[in-house]
Amino acid sequence: MTVSDLPRSNFNNIELRRVGNGEGFSASAARFGDLLGMERMGCSIVELAPGEKGWPFHLHYGEEELFVVIEGTGLMRYGDGEHSIGPGDVLFTPPGEGTAHQIINNSSAPLRYLAMSTHADPAMCYYPDSGKYAAYAQQPDGSWKAFIAHESSQVDYYEGE
Repeated sequence: MTVSDLPRSNFNNIELRRVGNGEGFSASAARFGDLLGMERMGCSIVELAPGEKGWPFHLHYGEEELFVVIEGTGLMRYGDGEHSIGPGDVLFTPPGEGTAHQIINNSSAPLRYLAMSTHADPAMCYYPDSGKYAAYAQQPDGSWKAFIAHESSQVDYYEGE
């Protein structure tokens, strides 16, 4: 790539793939930040069919996220509240306690949005609905290593040392 080459992609031309567990969490999504050469940010296009939620209610300890609703309507769980969302809405979720979030398509039509985030590596999340913590670290080959546990499985720092 030369300096005059514009890093460019069109999310309308990117093939979406199904993600989720098929048991309450599912979405069609594609990451295109890598296609653009983004190193400190991530960017994805996400489509939720009616009734879908792509990911559990969660917060990040080190990452900011920005969501831009392209089409459709839905619900954003954020902190202790629920907010209706629709085309043109720009939603920001800062890191830290009280900022757990989740987008749900509670309508009868598809909901499409852009999801952008800063990259924290390693990353740590908390899932208030299930009481789990997760730590994620990207490996040299680009894959991710994850450790996920319930907060009830906590041990003392020196245990086993």
